[in-house]
Formats: sequence, C-alpha cells, structure tokens
Amino acid sequence: MAGIELKSVRKAFQSLEVIHGIDLAIADGSFTVFVGPSGCGKSTLLRMMAGLEEISSGEIRIDGARCDHLLPSARGMAMVFQSYALYPHMSVEQNLRFGLENQRLPKAEIGARVAKAAEILQIEHLLSRRPSQLSGGQSQRVAIGRAIVKEPKAFLFDEPLSNLDAELRVKMRGELTALHRRLGSTMIYVTHDQVEAMTMADQIVVLNEGRIEQVGPPMELYARPKNLFVARFLGAPPMNLLQGKLARSGEHVGVDLDGGLHVPLARERPIALPHGAPVTLGIRPEHAEVGESSFKVAVNSTEILGSETIIHAETANGQPFTIAQRGISPARSGDWIPASIRETFVHLFDEHGSVIGATSDWRSAYVG
Repeated sequence: MAGIELKSVRKAFQSLEVIHGIDLAIADGSFTVFVGPSGCGKSTLLRMMAGLEEISSGEIRIDGARCDHLLPSARGMAMVFQSYALYPHMSVEQNLRFGLENQRLPKAEIGARVAKAAEILQIEHLLSRRPSQLSGGQSQRVAIGRAIVKEPKAFLFDEPLSNLDAELRVKMRGELTALHRRLGSTMIYVTHDQVEAMTMADQIVVLNEGRIEQVGPPMELYARPKNLFVARFLGAPPMNLLQGKLARSGEHVGVDLDGGLHVPLARERPIALPHGAPVTLGIRPEHAEVGESSFKVAVNSTEILGSETIIHAETANGQPFTIAQRGISPARSGDWIPASIRETFVHLFDEHGSVIGATSDWRSAYVG
C-alpha cells in the first residue's frame, strides 16, 4: 500500500499542453476515481503515474519518494488496461505466472501468489483454460489477477469495464469494490462514467481540459458542486439549470427566473451579490416535483422506468426542465403539468459559473 502525491505535474506534446500543473494527494489505501469527459487528460495522468508517459515537469511521489524518473517496473505499481491483453496461447495460470517468472522469483513463491490471486478472484476453476474459452467478465478477472500477483503498492485501472455489457459492468463494479476492501490497497481508477465514479470511489477527482475542477467524496461533490461543470457532469439525469437574477427585498433574498417565477432562498445562505446580479439556479431532477405548482412546464417526452418516471419538459420560455418522479407518471407528450422546486436543494452559481451561497453542512439536507 502507498500514498501518492502529484506536485505541479504538467504534460505537453510539443507545443500542446494537455495537463496543466496538477497538484493532488491520494491517501494510502484509498479508492480514487479520475472522471471527466473524453479528452480531459485522465488516462494521460494515469499513464504518467505508471511511467508509460514522461512528465514534462513537476514531481510524482509514492510513499514520499520521488518516482517520476524510474522505469515503470521500478515504481511498484500495477496497471489494468481497457483491453484484457491476455496471451492467447497461454492458459490462465500461465498468464498469471508469466510476469513473476520473468522476475525470476522462486517457484514456490510464484505458486503461492497465483493460488492466492485465484482464490481472491474466484477463478480457481479457470486456471487450465485459454483466454478464448473465457467470457468478458472472466477475462477481466484474469487481467486483474495479473496485477494482484505482483503485490504492487498501488493498482491503476484504465477504464477496465468499458468492453463489458451493462449487466456485467454492474456486477464487476461490485466485485472491484469488494476487492478493494479485501486487499486494502491504494487503487486509482479512470472512467468517463459518472455512475462508476459515484458508486465505487472514496475520493473523486473531476477533470476538465487537463485541470482539476473539484476533489472530494462522491456525495460531497454531488451535493455541493463548486462550479457549473461539476454540477452538470455529476448526476443522471443532469441538473436543471435555469437563468435568472438575484432579487433582494429587505432581509429576503431570492431568484427571479426568466419567465416570471420567483424562488426564495434560505436566509442562512451567505450571498454577497447585489440585487439584479445574473445567476444560474440549479435543481436536480429528483428535487423537482409535480404538483403544488410554482409554475407549469410542457412535457416533451417521458421515460417510464418502473420505480420512477423521468419527465423531460421545458418551461414557458423554452428552458429545458427534467423531473424525476417516483412511480409511474400519467404525464404525456404535449401536457402542461404543474411543477415546483424544493428550495432546500437549490444550487446557485454566478455569471462565471462558480457556486455562491453554499452551506458547508450539506448532510442536513441530503441525509435524513
């Protein structure tokens, strides 16, 4: 196990800088997920930690010792790729043994490590099979097993589940989380799937265009996004964002939205903006409700999922508005339905996209 630290890490390909001075601390034994859209730099950052890409400047330290000058084999990290990359002419056991045999470890130690990894991953019955005889999930377990037998200081996962079907991805997410609990090792996981990030991570690092937008536990980022990018990226369906202006009247503070709707804000919110300042009000679909009308929205389409219905609508002035309603909704395309906003869960952003008026005690609202 190991803690990892990045200090002012940059990466440029000739004149194109893709990683812009990353500073990040990853705690020993944590499960950290890098998440962001395609091209944001998350895989490049992981490959620099593994030693597969050189850094242009800065430092990478593991357990306090600088390692960015070392070869990948000397860093004590093991990487699992999107492609399983198993040797097709070898059995599962031979695939697991191969890297250790190249290190010329004693046969007894190799056998013990392989047996332990096979037991952890529950693939003992697959050891004699060839990769062509394995399912996608079994192949991914073997790929992870090749990392486990190395007994690394840290595991690096580069979108390892992206080639699996939806049902198997859900199962493998649970297995990777359970594996982390059993091993207690530092794990760093790259994905563009925010559901994977929310369900697996101790710490999420949200990246955008080679920069860190926000770092923190999943629920903290979900409940208190620091800016519009994080607010949009985390959450499915995404957060509703409505344009308006700050309204002050004596001690009362609220938001006048385009279209005539007024949304009051809680008094304890520390909002320093003047009356009339342009703002963006954010509300997640599960915190918008049908009924007790504050305003009406026109239904464009509905997704009936059984346990809930996702209603895709728009306000009177054409702004998109999504409601996640429990159960099955009778709303149909073309209907005008009454909608309201749960004021406790309102997010507010200034004209530059930074959050304003957020309280640190988000748990009082989100945790009953």
